[in-house]
Amino acid sequence: MNTWLLILGMALITFLIRYSLFALPDLRFPPLVRQGLHYVPTAVLTAIVVPGMLIPDGQHWALTMQNAYLLAGLATIAIAALTRHLLATIGGGLLVFFVLRWWLGQLPL
Repeated sequence: MNTWLLILGMALITFLIRYSLFALPDLRFPPLVRQGLHYVPTAVLTAIVVPGMLIPDGQHWALTMQNAYLLAGLATIAIAALTRHLLATIGGGLLVFFVLRWWLGQLPL
């Protein structure tokens, strides 16, 4: 029963937070808050991706040249910086990742 109450409580809080932006259409954020909100997608994506690159097994740091996740992530960052093209970044990153996994013998076939 406690699990269901927890789920319902989280759903209610999530709904109220999201609904409040629609319920108050004249809500205006100060310029400092608006400027800070521009960094949210970058911060969230970084928080999701970097642990997967540095700790691919979820337990141990892998700062070696055998870590295809880290090497492909760095290559993807370079591709993004050089091309500024989203599709090239995604395709190039995936290509580098799978080539590295194949070359390092980590590709399960």
